[in-house]
Amino acid sequence: MLASTCFSAPPPSSSSPSIPTHLATLCCCFRPPARPPWPRSLLLLGAFPPPTRPLPRASFTDGGGEVELRLDIGKLGIENSRDVFVDVDDTSLLLRAKSDGTLRTLINVKQLFDRIKSSETIWFIDEDQLVVNLKKVEQELKWPDIDESWESLTSGITQLLTGISVHIVGDSTDINEAVAKEIAEGIGYLPVCTSELLESATEKSIDKWLASEGVDSVAEAECVVLESLSSHVRTVVATLGGKQGAASRFDKWQYLHAGFTVWLSVSDASDEASAKEEARRSVSSGNVAYAKADVVVKLGGWDPEYTRAVAQGCLVALKQLTLADKKLAGKKSLYMRLGCRGDWPNIEPPGWDPDSDAPPTNI
Repeated sequence: MLASTCFSAPPPSSSSPSIPTHLATLCCCFRPPARPPWPRSLLLLGAFPPPTRPLPRASFTDGGGEVELRLDIGKLGIENSRDVFVDVDDTSLLLRAKSDGTLRTLINVKQLFDRIKSSETIWFIDEDQLVVNLKKVEQELKWPDIDESWESLTSGITQLLTGISVHIVGDSTDINEAVAKEIAEGIGYLPVCTSELLESATEKSIDKWLASEGVDSVAEAECVVLESLSSHVRTVVATLGGKQGAASRFDKWQYLHAGFTVWLSVSDASDEASAKEEARRSVSSGNVAYAKADVVVKLGGWDPEYTRAVAQGCLVALKQLTLADKKLAGKKSLYMRLGCRGDWPNIEPPGWDPDSDAPPTNI
């Protein structure tokens, strides 16, 4: 479960020139909730009694520069527009109506799919329907639905990724693989685990490899695998965690930059503000290679049962990143087409030789 999220674009750090200035940070304070001492079915029955009237059916359409929500209210006993209350800001929408003398919530969207111009919201009653018209900030962004749910994110994020692959990095191989597979299944990309490719190629487990040849050998081999994957599109790649992983080393990011990189970082922070500050310190200090990632997702704990919640946090971060820098996907594509020469984020012209002694032309 995601307790809270936050997004920021850290300022450039002169002490860490290799860290992209467009790096986005999403802090997800994730802590698995405690199990209730009674059966879940009893909890649901007690918490959600059946309403006296059915909730209205809703339909949603995206008209380009605006989105429209229609709710069937004919059977709710709403007498006139004065019985309807619309509360809206740039990221949320609350619709309530007075029915049978009781103020009822019709719909409560705590996180709209994207930002709107709340001051330009229009609503009216059209026969038996309540119509709410919302003006989008990002007019070219197609909204699959009204809210930022798992279903709408997995459907809508591909228009922003434009085929660019996603790389999941972090200290835990198991977490990287679980989240990568969940994201890949959701957005229709191919899941790839570098551990499986390495074990298949060598016919031995990563643990045996580490015991016989050490972490450097495994990291070098994973870098070769990442090189072969760097020309692929529409993949979600789970990398090795720990010191044996290429992503943990500053000099092994040449091919990781071909995709959008997400750093899954387990945190001791107890709240959103602390997690956000922790992420800022990690990025600005540049003490760990993972700070080269495009986005950071902070986890306050881990439970495989909530893999989808963490995966959803990753998609939220990627959506905000690509909306903040609309040229980033194209830049990733160019970097990949030029052969991932290690000149990220300041891409050199075609023909540039990274092994030559000639100074870069773009600095």
